[in-house]
Amino acid sequence: MMNFKQFWTKKTLVGLGLGQFLSLLITSTGFSSSELAKNGINAPTSQSFLNYVLLTVVYGSVMLYRRQALKAKWYYYVVLGFVDVEANYLVVKAYQYTSITSVMLLDCWSIPSVMLLTYIFLKTKYRFRKVAGVIVCVAGLVMVVFSDVHAGDRSGGSNPRKGDLLVIAGATLYAISNVSEEFLVKNADRVELMSFLGLFGAIISAIQISIVERNELKSIHWTAVSAFPFFGFSLAMFLFYSFVPVLLKMTGSTMLNLSLLTSDMWAVVIRIFAYHEKVDWMYFLAFFAVVVGLIIYSGGDKDGDQSRADVADEGAERSKHLDEEAGFNDLNRATTAGTSKAGDSSRNDLTTSFAGRENIENKNIGKDVQDKKS
Repeated sequence: MMNFKQFWTKKTLVGLGLGQFLSLLITSTGFSSSELAKNGINAPTSQSFLNYVLLTVVYGSVMLYRRQALKAKWYYYVVLGFVDVEANYLVVKAYQYTSITSVMLLDCWSIPSVMLLTYIFLKTKYRFRKVAGVIVCVAGLVMVVFSDVHAGDRSGGSNPRKGDLLVIAGATLYAISNVSEEFLVKNADRVELMSFLGLFGAIISAIQISIVERNELKSIHWTAVSAFPFFGFSLAMFLFYSFVPVLLKMTGSTMLNLSLLTSDMWAVVIRIFAYHEKVDWMYFLAFFAVVVGLIIYSGGDKDGDQSRADVADEGAERSKHLDEEAGFNDLNRATTAGTSKAGDSSRNDLTTSFAGRENIENKNIGKDVQDKKS
């Protein structure tokens, strides 16, 4: 039976706090996007582009200063950059075709996807307590959906099936991106990850903007009202991307996705206190359920779930051990070749060495005997 001290470990508290900080950042990006939409600006790839540029400049500068060799292949970051850009694009695009309620519900698909991918590729083992925490969190989000239906706030959208497929595809890409980042941050380096994710994300975004959003950008009339949420979105996303690897290394990608479920609840809190809007009572029950699920999932991580972080370490140690074995084999082969070429001269040198050592020892013995006689 788990006691209170085991449950409220430092890792648990820091993981919960950091997860909610990231959730608040996502909430702020949602409100920034909403303000941009009110001003007639619909350019999701362009918004992400500035974030990728910031990542490249900040973390790329640190990486150039260090002048360290790459710890992961560069083409891994190309694939990750493409997946990350398209995940953001697909989910934002889905809002044009389906209801916000459907997006909220189907976006949960990233959680079982992450659990499946971490189980297959990172060998993460989930105990019953972890699964129970996930179920409670998802149940809390389902309450939000029913709350929207109960309040009559659900709209069908122009093409719900297309929108739902876009959300599922985007959520799957989010899962792939999160698991890939978890693997790279544990096997490579956080600064390297952010530098190359920003670099290739910026390149891919620029190509996509030139194809898809070129006309949209030309039609934008930039004012202070439109520029503030645009740059606010980029700053929030930069902070989000910067702290995500920290949480991934600490608790894993499943905890990240569960923490982000509360972003919708924080949006409700902002609507109540900032905009003085009334919301259905089920929102509060849903918020409570998600928080309880997060505590159940992350509690007592002192021993059990350390294995998640150890998987990458074991892989690195295994790789290092194989490299050392290969180095020793090369050294042995080189030594064998050198010995065969040296041949008799090595044996003569060895004989001479032994003879010289015996003469020195005999002299020392004779000197000791003379000292004793005297």
